[in-house]
Amino acid sequence: MSTYDYLIVGSGLFGAVFAHEAFKRGKKCLVLEKREHVGGNVYCEEIEGILVHRYGAHIFHTSNSKIWGYVSQFCEMNRFTNMPVANFKGEIYDMPFNMNTFSKLWGVVTPQQAKAKIEEQRGVSQGEPRNLEEQAIRLVGQDIYHKLIQGYTEKQWGKPCRELPAFIIKRLPVRYTYDNNYFNDRFQGIPIGGYNVLMDGLLKGIPVKCGVDYLAERGTYRPMADKVVYTGQLDAYFDYVYGPLEYRSLRFETECLDMENYQGVAVMNYTDRETPYTRIIEHKHFDFGTQEKTVITRQYPVKWEKGMEAYYPVNDEANQKILAQYQKLAEKESGVLFGGRLASYKYYDMDKVIEAALEAVSKEFEGE
Repeated sequence: MSTYDYLIVGSGLFGAVFAHEAFKRGKKCLVLEKREHVGGNVYCEEIEGILVHRYGAHIFHTSNSKIWGYVSQFCEMNRFTNMPVANFKGEIYDMPFNMNTFSKLWGVVTPQQAKAKIEEQRGVSQGEPRNLEEQAIRLVGQDIYHKLIQGYTEKQWGKPCRELPAFIIKRLPVRYTYDNNYFNDRFQGIPIGGYNVLMDGLLKGIPVKCGVDYLAERGTYRPMADKVVYTGQLDAYFDYVYGPLEYRSLRFETECLDMENYQGVAVMNYTDRETPYTRIIEHKHFDFGTQEKTVITRQYPVKWEKGMEAYYPVNDEANQKILAQYQKLAEKESGVLFGGRLASYKYYDMDKVIEAALEAVSKEFEGE
């Protein structure tokens, strides 16, 4: 007889929500985490009294009141609104593209003037877009593409925009208002005390083992539970039998500076090709901090190789074909539920991960 009902591999949002809901229903769960801490990529650490988002900026946003209410059971949200800026060779522009951006670029004042300018520039791109460059120009015109999209995108994906498929950018938000709020969602904020408060709340009362590589120790842990909830890489689970799926990784350089305020905003994107990092995060601004020092993180995109952290799936046609093969194997895998960003090979916003986890819970415990 198994010791546990569920073995949950990964303590990110999907795994933690599933574990919480199963535990609530009286199921015995054990959570295994490869890293030395719980929380996946939303983990925060404290440096000089500042909560640092170790794996990049995470701003919770949703239009789903049920998901907002669900998260609010475990933590109180602050009023943070994501208003990043773009730095192009020392020129500062508001993101997303709005009237502040257009005024800085072209000196326009009215929405009509901005629309006319974009229409004029979009006309340069003729025919069906064959690549990301043509698609972006078709959507927002030459100036915005060259100053605010091209360099950032090429750094992020490690390829020239002319070699990237057009479907990567299906739409680009263009606002003809002076509104700097990056998201359109009804609810937005960051947990007071950091995401660890949320994750600790979800995992309260549930045993967790950190520093465990489940795939390396599968023979030890699999017999311990009736079922497994696996949130790691799908290709790794099946020993890369069809070859690895492609990802992009990230490298973070964090330093504490002896000054109160480095850049005046939580997130500044560097959109020129020459600056090696894509953004600098100044963490104290997520919490309206007034500390005497500040902590910044430079974020560098990196080509992913086996053994590295996988952050973004490269969701092109070739990878979709490989994914379909792995998904067929996953369907046949008895007693294992696959979920979350890596096991689904999807880029998920946090609210969508929670939504997917709750849907999986509903399906798993239907009728109970």
